[in-house]
Amino acid sequence: MRVMIAEDEEKLADALVQIFARNKITADAFGNGSDALDNALTGIYDVIILDIMMPVMDGIEVLRRIRAEGISTPVLMFTAKDEISDKVKGLDSGADDYLTKPFATDELLARVRALGRRSSAAIINSDIITCGDITLDTAAYELSCGQNSLKLGLKEFSVMELLMKNSGRVLSKETLITKIWGYDSDAEYNNVEVYISFLRKKLGFIKSRATIKTVRGVGYTLEEESGR
Repeated sequence: MRVMIAEDEEKLADALVQIFARNKITADAFGNGSDALDNALTGIYDVIILDIMMPVMDGIEVLRRIRAEGISTPVLMFTAKDEISDKVKGLDSGADDYLTKPFATDELLARVRALGRRSSAAIINSDIITCGDITLDTAAYELSCGQNSLKLGLKEFSVMELLMKNSGRVLSKETLITKIWGYDSDAEYNNVEVYISFLRKKLGFIKSRATIKTVRGVGYTLEEESGR
């Protein structure tokens, strides 16, 4: 599981990262709402933790923008003690759960694990992903366009799944490496380039109008071309 923490109290944020690490959960911490939003929109996290009170952009606004962009990642909000209005705003804006400060470490871990299981179950229960004229069978690792279909290898499948789930959004090579190969992986940009090349050929083979476009200096995006 990979968790994002948006918390401006540096000591608390560092402590949470260490707590999660000891429990075999990878966590990244960001100290303001703008950085939190940018990283949440990558779609690489399984659970997002948002503190309501943050500089630059508060947690409620971050949450609203995340949901407006179609990011369905489960969100746990930190709220101040006895602030019922904060809890209501958070839940109304799309939060999945909340935790009042100060909190017990065991309760935080339990809630994050529960949200992580919910996220995984949603992916498992969605066997078919559709984007434009292509479909991806996540149970059979099969990519199809009309009557044409083929099997994908594990890494090909993982890259295509991430691109389809983020259709129209540019994904950086760093994002692809982190999500597919892992944060501590030795994978390099050319690993991503190789699999993008494989997938482009396979999209052509099944005669799809979809194309993986390179955004120079940024990354890749899956789009549907007209007139093909």
